[in-house]
Amino acid sequence: MGEKQATAADENDLREYLVHQVAERKCAPRTTARLVSSLKRLFAWLLREDIIQHDPSGDIESPKLPRSLPKSLSEQDVEKLLDAPDIETPLGLRVTELVSLRIAQVSLEMGVLRILGKGSKERLTPLGQEAIEWIARYQKEARPALLGARKSDALFVTGRGTSMTRQSFWHLIKRHALHAGIKQNISPHTLRHAFATHLINHGADLRVVQLLLGHSDITTTQIYTHVALERLKQLHAKHHPRG
Repeated sequence: MGEKQATAADENDLREYLVHQVAERKCAPRTTARLVSSLKRLFAWLLREDIIQHDPSGDIESPKLPRSLPKSLSEQDVEKLLDAPDIETPLGLRVTELVSLRIAQVSLEMGVLRILGKGSKERLTPLGQEAIEWIARYQKEARPALLGARKSDALFVTGRGTSMTRQSFWHLIKRHALHAGIKQNISPHTLRHAFATHLINHGADLRVVQLLLGHSDITTTQIYTHVALERLKQLHAKHHPRG
């Protein structure tokens, strides 16, 4: 913006300043986005204080940033995590789904869960045969042992007979991850991303992944397309004679 004061800057001055930052200082898109955000806050304040009469940053847009994905777990790590709990004890759950589930939301006969998602939108999520078998075993053996004479409509309960909380669930998962020798930090996003990644690696269609993840818009699911592309590259390199 040269020697101009900020209060005298116009839109062209701001654009020249941003071009200079990108070209001369090699600012990355995220840095540029922060600069744009700072400029917008500055001029919004100047406008509120009646120091300027027009906001020159109004039509300046931040650069589009690529959506980042959390680190994933390998399929081997997921298998180790699932094998970590002691299934001889009622608290050693293998099922790692949705601590807020109520008994009425589970239909083992139909093989579906009725989930209440974001914005109170209800959706049906299919259960795999192995998940059905483990939930049935849990309901028959572990859950009655945990509850005793107590009553609860929650599917998953603690040793005190209360509904399992998010915190108690992740305490169990992190403990099992430590037992399994998984060094990577695990979060809900890690497991969700691993689930989607492994589906695509085994040929699942994006529409199927969209359904299972509960995305209302396919564009949200498309952040995983790079996984499919990487898989194709690996297959090409492995099997093509000149790969």
